[in-house]
Amino acid sequence: MQKLPPDTWHKHALAQQKNYKKFLLRANKRDFLKALPEAHEAAVAQIDCMSCAACCKNYSPRFKAPDIKRISKGLGQRESAFIAQYLRMDEEGDYVVKSSPCPFLGSDNACSIYEMRPTDCQRFPYTDEDVLLKRPNITLKNSTFCPITYVVMEKLLAEIG
Repeated sequence: MQKLPPDTWHKHALAQQKNYKKFLLRANKRDFLKALPEAHEAAVAQIDCMSCAACCKNYSPRFKAPDIKRISKGLGQRESAFIAQYLRMDEEGDYVVKSSPCPFLGSDNACSIYEMRPTDCQRFPYTDEDVLLKRPNITLKNSTFCPITYVVMEKLLAEIG
């Protein structure tokens, strides 16, 4: 696995936002979804999430009710205590972590609650799902800080764009 130089891919991702948006809005869904698994696998094989952890350092997943229940139980806390200690309600009415980086992120970029992490964390960066097409604004944002999303977008753009 490699770590993409952030000064290179990050600047390119920012410069590509208009192209990515146009591509996501006009892409043939069938072709896109057909090419997606290979693009995802190639990106995941190329990028080491543990060397990055930008998602955990800068953003918060949504903590849905089942996540809160599972995690608080795993930590041996009451749900209300877990919420009070770690979460806040955002402007969209979702529970998110109170602070960045995520309080469960270790200095080694490992997640201390990995086995019971929120569903959003399990699914991130959504590069193996149709979320890339269904929620283009999320995809665009993710492409600027997640090298896996960037690599997937570049591969798809080159192949079917």
